Amino acid sequence: MKVLIDTNVLISAALFPGSVPYSAYVKAVTSPNRGIICDQNVDELRRIFNRKWPGKIQAMETFLAVAMTVLTIVPTPEQEIMDEAKIRDVKDRTILRAAVFCQADILLTGDRDFLESEIGSPQIVTPAEFLRTC
Repeated sequence: MKVLIDTNVLISAALFPGSVPYSAYVKAVTSPNRGIICDQNVDELRRIFNRKWPGKIQAMETFLAVAMTVLTIVPTPEQEIMDEAKIRDVKDRTILRAAVFCQADILLTGDRDFLESEIGSPQIVTPAEFLRTC
């Protein structure tokens, strides 16, 4: 299963090893699953750590370096897609584009803008749901 991992899951996985998001991340990058992120996820991860946790940037970079060995990185598409208007936060729409572009089966996120969007494909699930049902 192809699983596009949203930035909020990556942040939680990097900050809290052993947490539900970390366990979901590990499951997403472990065969038979294939973990995917887009280049915007990487930029956003670095931007958020620089702003909120500057003292933990080295830990995040170490997490990211290891993650890059098991993740596929796809470009963030510029062309709009039909369902993206269902996402309230305009900045999140490109993540949906990336998930559609790479034909992800799952969009793994804790972001309510995605979770409340009623988008059917890809399936949008929380880390806890992913661990329980996928």
